[in-house]
Amino acid sequence: MEKKAFVTKELIEEITKTYPTPFHIYDEKGIRENVRRLKKAFSWNKGYKEYFAVKATPNPYILKILKEEGCGVDCSSLTELMLSDIVGFKSDEIMFSSNVTPKEDFMLARKLNAYINFDDITHIDYFKEIAPFALTMCLRYNPGGDFTLNNEIMDTPKDAKYGMTKAQMKEAILKLKSYGVKHFGIHAFLASNTKDNGYYPKLAAILFNLAVELKKDCNCHISFINLSGGVGVDYKPEEPRNDIEIIGEGVRKAFEEILVPNGMNDVKIFTELGRFILAPFGHLVAKAIHEKHIYKEYIGLDACAANLMRPAMYGAYHHITVLGKENEKCDHKYDITGGLCENNDKFAIDRMLPKIDIGDYIVIHDTGAHGFSMGYNYNGKLRSAELLLKEDNTVKLIRRKEEPSDYFATLDFKEFNKN
Repeated sequence: MEKKAFVTKELIEEITKTYPTPFHIYDEKGIRENVRRLKKAFSWNKGYKEYFAVKATPNPYILKILKEEGCGVDCSSLTELMLSDIVGFKSDEIMFSSNVTPKEDFMLARKLNAYINFDDITHIDYFKEIAPFALTMCLRYNPGGDFTLNNEIMDTPKDAKYGMTKAQMKEAILKLKSYGVKHFGIHAFLASNTKDNGYYPKLAAILFNLAVELKKDCNCHISFINLSGGVGVDYKPEEPRNDIEIIGEGVRKAFEEILVPNGMNDVKIFTELGRFILAPFGHLVAKAIHEKHIYKEYIGLDACAANLMRPAMYGAYHHITVLGKENEKCDHKYDITGGLCENNDKFAIDRMLPKIDIGDYIVIHDTGAHGFSMGYNYNGKLRSAELLLKEDNTVKLIRRKEEPSDYFATLDFKEFNKN
């Protein structure tokens, strides 16, 4: 499927008069429409709620849009909880899913009355010394082994550091019941960025069957089942695109087949689809500032892996559009690089693109989730600005670019300024 940028060369030329490249820009209209599609696909479940993973795009303006669309948030740290609280998310609008969790994080999560999702059975007694248990607590499940779909290994839960065994889940519920907990949630994440519409329904069936077993063996009430994330996006144009309507219907069928006959039709379904919601509606926009002709052809951008780590860290593919040259032939082979002192600082390797000239604007697609948020300051590189393309086609600055003073802010220079 063709990938088309949601910005034009003319719009970027206008934006850069005020905000120079590089920057991340997000499409408000696309985000809102996608959330509405997701909610409609799961509207058959009365308690359904999407808990957007704050780690994907931790910006209050983005979170505000999602709150307006009825989403909750999934937090994994103290600062993500603080950010969500500032935006106005309260109580059961917050899911706290963490691992190797510090005391302070648990304390704030409990103060905010968030749903707390225990990653390990040992966290229960750890938490007991910190704060009182809520009436509803959640447990993260790891079934072990390999997760297969259509005879293909999608991921290997046995190698993941997250979650509890089934025996530990039962032990944890009985322990929590003895501490006064009345209702339970179940959570699991078994594969990342899947492109198969069957992933969520299969995951749902695993968790639904587990819920039935836990109810019978532990005499407990399962309040909600959180299917977490894993529904992916088509980073490559030739990849299949998930159909959220088909996915929602597949989960509904599993719900009707497994939970309803066991008297569990009151179970709420939660999701955490940060990548699915936001990745396609973010671009990293950069400018070609250098070219190099040695054993390969290189184009150097004013952005680098500090602005988008995924290609360097995972070898991840991100589609590239040269603005203004969308209809030209892709007859030049380039490595598209940044300026870090790392050879893996490449957004693309041997990528066929139109001829790129110095000054051309480059759009790197699908950076709306796990793009800016994974940025860092290696080589003293400064994080870029974030912009929001609003529904009325105006542009709002939602995070300024870093200045050198930000980079030095945590250092104490008193000893060096005696004179």
